[in-house]
Amino acid sequence: MINEYNHDLYKTDWRWYEDGYEVTRTSVWTGPGCHNGCGVLTYVKDGKLEKIEGDPNFGYNQGRLCLRCLNMVENIYNNDRLKWPLLRDGEKGENKWKRITWEEAFDWLEDTYKTICKTIHDEYNGIGPEGIVALSGTGRNAMWHGAMCLRAVFGSPNMSFGFLSADSCYQPRMTANLMKDGDCWILDASQLHPDRYDNPEWKQPEVVIVWGNEPLASNPDGFVGHWLIDLMRMGTKFIVMDPALTWLASKADIWIQVRPGTDCALAMGMLRVIVDEDLYDHDFVDNWCYGFDELVERLQDYPTDKVAEICWIPEQQIYDAARMFAAAKPGAIQWGLAIDMQIAAMEASFAISDITALCGNLDVPGGNVLVRYAYNSSKKYGCGLEFISQEMLDRRIGTDQSPIHKAGYTPFIPPDLLLEAMETGVPYPPQMMWVHGTNPIANMGGDAPRIYRAWQNVPYTVVVDYYLTPTAVAFADLVLPVAMSVERDSFRSWWQPLRTMTAAAGRYYECMMDEELVFYLGKRFNPDFFNQFETVRDFLTWMIQDDGNGVPYTFEDLTHTVYDYWDWNETYHKYEKGLLREDGQPGFVTATGMYEISSPLFDVWGFDPLPHHMEPFESPYRTPELYKEYPYIYTSGHRHIGLFHSEHRQLPTMREVHPTAIADISPEIAEEIGVKEGDWVWFENRRGKCKQQAHIAPGLMPNLVRARHGWWFPEQEAAEPNLYGVFDCNGNNLTTMGVYGPTHYGAPYKSTLCKCYKVTPENDCSPSEIVTKGGGFGGYDYTRFEGD
Repeated sequence: MINEYNHDLYKTDWRWYEDGYEVTRTSVWTGPGCHNGCGVLTYVKDGKLEKIEGDPNFGYNQGRLCLRCLNMVENIYNNDRLKWPLLRDGEKGENKWKRITWEEAFDWLEDTYKTICKTIHDEYNGIGPEGIVALSGTGRNAMWHGAMCLRAVFGSPNMSFGFLSADSCYQPRMTANLMKDGDCWILDASQLHPDRYDNPEWKQPEVVIVWGNEPLASNPDGFVGHWLIDLMRMGTKFIVMDPALTWLASKADIWIQVRPGTDCALAMGMLRVIVDEDLYDHDFVDNWCYGFDELVERLQDYPTDKVAEICWIPEQQIYDAARMFAAAKPGAIQWGLAIDMQIAAMEASFAISDITALCGNLDVPGGNVLVRYAYNSSKKYGCGLEFISQEMLDRRIGTDQSPIHKAGYTPFIPPDLLLEAMETGVPYPPQMMWVHGTNPIANMGGDAPRIYRAWQNVPYTVVVDYYLTPTAVAFADLVLPVAMSVERDSFRSWWQPLRTMTAAAGRYYECMMDEELVFYLGKRFNPDFFNQFETVRDFLTWMIQDDGNGVPYTFEDLTHTVYDYWDWNETYHKYEKGLLREDGQPGFVTATGMYEISSPLFDVWGFDPLPHHMEPFESPYRTPELYKEYPYIYTSGHRHIGLFHSEHRQLPTMREVHPTAIADISPEIAEEIGVKEGDWVWFENRRGKCKQQAHIAPGLMPNLVRARHGWWFPEQEAAEPNLYGVFDCNGNNLTTMGVYGPTHYGAPYKSTLCKCYKVTPENDCSPSEIVTKGGGFGGYDYTRFEGD
């Protein structure tokens, strides 16, 4: 093992007593806010968490924790946390509330539900519950609770991934995987095995491509960035695709500073080299791939000199990267959010997946392994769909306009079309937003001022959260406080292993577990189903064991076991062994039973079945006149190690690490506009503007700016027009809604245009007041754009 520790100090019992503390081995997931569920030791005295440590017996994180988790005590006992249910006691935006009981909150929900159903039925010829829309945050423990509240409790089919335009976070990559091979894949850093790097079947990747993310800061998609440091220490070589000089890029053997939004072209250039130089795995291509000849023909459109011109990179780097990766046995790709945040998200995902497949690295030790939720647990965004009739599914907003949504490849309705429904009332106007663990106007929502305006048309909003957020102050009628991870019983099944969260500490005031919220609302709204459960833990056992998935535990059992590694996820070459298909035959879960380089489904749906480059929505080439006015490439959403999206702004330690919205600008731009380190700058384009503090970042692409996302200021005035200053530094004042590729997947959060200039006393103003009092920045045509 890489990490050694004293086995006498760190026990394998699930709970013990030590120096006056009750110590519990468990996992945490929301808060602290991340995509992982790391193993921890909680030290509780008199019902209160006093410290937290990593659990070295938990193979997933091997005792290592991030800053957010180590700062858990400060988060749980922060005085700004919501303490009890709040009902609005004034106009929306005034921040006036009255304390109510949970019983009164549930009564209000029941009365409001009846009003909504009557309105939709009588005025819009509907069924009724579809008037409720659930908004979910990014992939964490809370993702199934909002889904179950929406579907199993209220009976509505309308769930949206916040207002994240075109579902631009992991959905395009996962859907591309499903189209290609029927499952999802991840980089194999031995995390699927309990004995990790000592597992005899696992192999160290010889080469890793880090494409479009910074895992050390983001720890994305069930992946811990530090695993890459372990591989680096073992001697793995790295290729990094990123327009910024990240820490990993600085250590890479090859760093390709690709122009944002051109990843598909780069991947096609690499595939051209791999095919032309006969570097591909003939056995896998000949026996397991469909559509190779069509790809070879398409690659003729992507000579390396043309690709280099598109991507703004030296042509030789395409050859170097393709040859290094193709020679690796095995090699693996760690891809990230930048792939999703462009109009060519699906196309780029297709092409990058093909690199993995053609090089023979699919589902091999140390490659990109096929994974499923542990024990095929279905409890994620799609859970609860069994409670929705086909008639109700047909009433979903926007799914008639996107074949991928209509076919059920995603449980979400298109966020952009939800926004249009709020603006136009077509096909019917949403009557209530159930906001479960998301803060859209501060974080996910593209073109945040437009969302703010449209939300004024929604009669009711309920917010379920830890803190009072700008979204809650602006729109909520009812705010419900929920427990954090060490205060609650729950479980996680994302990839591996299946694990529990145990309520080790007492609740903060009257906060309720999300699991309890579903349970008690279910008994009110859907008693025929929920009355079979006597306790919340009974309900959690059903959640774990549903679908006859073979989980050998009750929730109580799993709490004492702490975690369980599913042998299916540990197995390699599953497509050869008949482990993927329901019929038990070798092959993939696709129409052809093969890895589909050319997608028959895309062909049927009228999409291009092969990857192709699409020039970004705004760029020097697609919009040359606009580029003259806005000469810099604008990206947003890069991560910081101390923050997670719009969370943690209340915490003194996190604000010490990251005090305000600090944007990266290149030295070249800084010199052009006369800005020095620490100056405040305006970012502006035809949709809006925001201001952030400048950090001059060496190694950044010369005409690139990277704005921070998720910023609001809990220390400022909450009521409108300030609204915690949520629009002042909001990078989404410049991003888009209704702009995506043909599949309705992928929006240009990371590849638009802007200008920037120094903030001065003469030009300073409050964007928050402009939006909340003046209706926004104005002057932009919101015509939908659906790619090429």
